[in-house]
Amino acid sequence: MGGNTFVVVEADGDDLVNCDGKTAKKAAELIATHREERFWLGVGFVRPHVPFVAPRPYFEPFKPYEKLSLPPKLPGDWDDIPKAGINYKTSENMKMDERRQKKAVGGYYASVAYLDAQVGVVLDALEKSGRKDETIIVFTSDHGYHLGEHDFWAKVSLRDESSGVPLIIRVPGVKPAVCESFVELIDLYPTLAALCGLPAQERLQGKDLSPLLDDPSRSVRGAAFSVAPMREGFLLRTAEYAYIQYGEDAAKGIELFDVAKDPGQFRNLAADPAHAGTVAEYRERMTDKLRELRRNDLEIGR
Repeated sequence: MGGNTFVVVEADGDDLVNCDGKTAKKAAELIATHREERFWLGVGFVRPHVPFVAPRPYFEPFKPYEKLSLPPKLPGDWDDIPKAGINYKTSENMKMDERRQKKAVGGYYASVAYLDAQVGVVLDALEKSGRKDETIIVFTSDHGYHLGEHDFWAKVSLRDESSGVPLIIRVPGVKPAVCESFVELIDLYPTLAALCGLPAQERLQGKDLSPLLDDPSRSVRGAAFSVAPMREGFLLRTAEYAYIQYGEDAAKGIELFDVAKDPGQFRNLAADPAHAGTVAEYRERMTDKLRELRRNDLEIGR
């Protein structure tokens, strides 16, 4: 798959020329209309997904694009990882020279700035409605994004840049804090159900995160699990290691990164005899996880 999908468009006009501006405006209108009722409102924004489209003023802080920095790239970075671990969206496949790469980074930053402004429109409307102190707010995304790390672009890998997502949960009366616990997006439904006083459902695979709001030092998961279906890849991410397995039987390869010593995930330790025990441990944990998921799928299917 080739061709540069990282199109950058500096749009003329105000925030409402783009769909995200219109979405924010509509969300604000709905909040005002239903402020006397209990409501649930899902507001989905497109940016910063490609193409990087935003009103022209949002690009100005990031110009000239030539001044922007690209992530460090190490020679031979792919030599110790399986073929399945090489993201097909590389600079070469995307036909992106250094100038295009820096422009793509600038376009991404501008798209994020535009998104941030639209989130502000929605939050301002909530505050104006008088319901801010009665409303739970969740901000998250469906995946992360590579901007040249390991010469990868976009979302199709299981490295931290692609598998991690932002997650902010604001509950009235709870003081702001940072929690280091691993969580998964499937935890959001049981969490919101608990916060709203709905009955717990044993069939759910997700975990209730509400205890973390009262005590951010707690942990609900020892590892986060993620999947890259197109690559038949599976990730177990702990505080110590990122274990990536391609194929349910690992036939397409394994990656193991010591994230404490190697946060950039440049050195694959899967073939290092000194880490054979760790590989065996995580492979067993992955087998158990996949077996659990298959069992849950069968039970839900009944």
